[in-house]
Amino acid sequence: MKTVRTKGIIIAEKIMSDFDKVVTILTPNIGKIECVAKGARRSKSLLLAGTQFLCFGDYLLYKGGDTYRMNACETIEVFYNIRIDLDKLKCASYLTKIVNDVTTENQNNYRILQLFLNTLYILANTDKDLKFVESIFRIRLLSIIGFRPIIDECVSCKQKENLNHFSIKDNGLKCNNCSKQEPGAIAITETTRDAIRYIVLSDAKRIYSFNVPEESIKELEIVSKLYLTEKLEKEFKV
Repeated sequence: MKTVRTKGIIIAEKIMSDFDKVVTILTPNIGKIECVAKGARRSKSLLLAGTQFLCFGDYLLYKGGDTYRMNACETIEVFYNIRIDLDKLKCASYLTKIVNDVTTENQNNYRILQLFLNTLYILANTDKDLKFVESIFRIRLLSIIGFRPIIDECVSCKQKENLNHFSIKDNGLKCNNCSKQEPGAIAITETTRDAIRYIVLSDAKRIYSFNVPEESIKELEIVSKLYLTEKLEKEFKV
């Protein structure tokens, strides 16, 4: 067996037997893995806390063939404030579904894990509008996994002025003239446009360090939901 030490977050858990469970761990370097946690369901198990949903920890694993088995773990963050708030827990569970869908084993997931953790910390420690948080997460995640929208010029004519529409079909901003050729282009305010640019370009640690009015929150929700559904070819429900 090979010993593997990694940080990661539990994004799914399922019962294996009376005392054992299988957990899905999102790690930065070895991707999303399934791991057997023997005895983790016992009340006095040293693995009990570290194998709960949304626990971020440091894990010592044994790998034999294609199978991982958890030997030890040390919890870093359990996001208690999310667990005791039903709305925040629903939001976190929704984001987890998306993360689970876009990650695989043997994939470098550092940027996705970083975004996910930053988002959970925001959910746990602030009262930011949950729809706003979800919208930021969706746009940034899509940018990370290869669907970064064009935000510095019109996707059709390349001009840089009057970019007040977002094209789901053509992956980015459109000017007022070109948007007339696409009935499905979504009209957005300048504030929303600037917010999209900030979400795509900002430093990972500062991605949530801004606010917008209610009108822009609604526009970001519409754009990000439709863009996610289009690019991942499926709809995720909260």
